[in-house]
Amino acid sequence: MKHEFPAAVPEIPVDNVDKAAAYYVRNLGFHLDWGGEAGGGIAGISRGHCRIFLTSRGFREQSGNAAPVVIWLNLNSIEEVDELHAAWRDSHATIVSPPEPKPWKLHEFTAADLDRNLLRVFYDFSRDA
Repeated sequence: MKHEFPAAVPEIPVDNVDKAAAYYVRNLGFHLDWGGEAGGGIAGISRGHCRIFLTSRGFREQSGNAAPVVIWLNLNSIEEVDELHAAWRDSHATIVSPPEPKPWKLHEFTAADLDRNLLRVFYDFSRDA
C-alpha cells in the first residue's frame, strides 16, 4: 500500500516561546498562528507551506530535545535563495553564512535564531544538469 506523507513539521527548542516567535515574525517573515509561553509553552508559526512548532524547555521535559537544531528549507531556485537571504539580511536576521554554491551541489546560506538553531536555506542545482 502506498502512502504519501505531508510536509514534516519540525519542533524547534527555544528558551522563551514568545521571544522566539517575535523574532521569527519580525526578522524571518513568519506568521504566528497560535500559542505562546502562557499557552503551554508551544506555538505554531508558518510561512507559506512551511509550518514549525516552537517549544519551551517545560514543554520538552519528556522528550529531552534541546537547541541547537538544524532545519533545512528547500527553495525552488538559486534566485529564491538569494532573494530570501537579502530579505533576511535587511531585516537584521542573524546570517551565519552567505549564499554560495557548495561542492555537494546545493546553493545555500545559513541563518540562526535567538537560541542558536540554524536554518539552512538551499536549492539543489544538481537537478539542473
